[in-house]
Amino acid sequence: MKMLTLAALAAILAAPVAARADIPGKHPAYLHALTDLRHARAHLEKPARPEVKWDEMRAIHKIDDAINEIKRAAIDDGKDIGDHPPVDEHLDHRGRLHRSLELLRKARRDIEEHEDNGYNNGLRDRAIHHIDGAIDVIKEALHE
Repeated sequence: MKMLTLAALAAILAAPVAARADIPGKHPAYLHALTDLRHARAHLEKPARPEVKWDEMRAIHKIDDAINEIKRAAIDDGKDIGDHPPVDEHLDHRGRLHRSLELLRKARRDIEEHEDNGYNNGLRDRAIHHIDGAIDVIKEALHE
């Protein structure tokens, strides 16, 4: 009888863990956005034309701010800022700017979804604001 009770208790305790095993994280889109933001940052970090570093630094600061807002929303994947897909070394300066712009727009789409948690809505909105700022800086750089 004791063994049957212990087995039943073990099954009850294990059920919630097993049920959650296939459920994705609470905010997978935010995690995708973090990857895209890091990747966009990497394209700006090593410019092909060092004399235009100022624009890149403005955009990098805005991207860092967006990353920090997402992390404050408790959506931290624990990865280092340098953990991103490889940068295409064959891209020239304009190509890197265009690729960063593409990644920032993708990250923005990822986090635009409605957030159930009101506190996180503010963090998400600030992250979007920072991403939009980085997009604006890159657009300015492309028009120069």
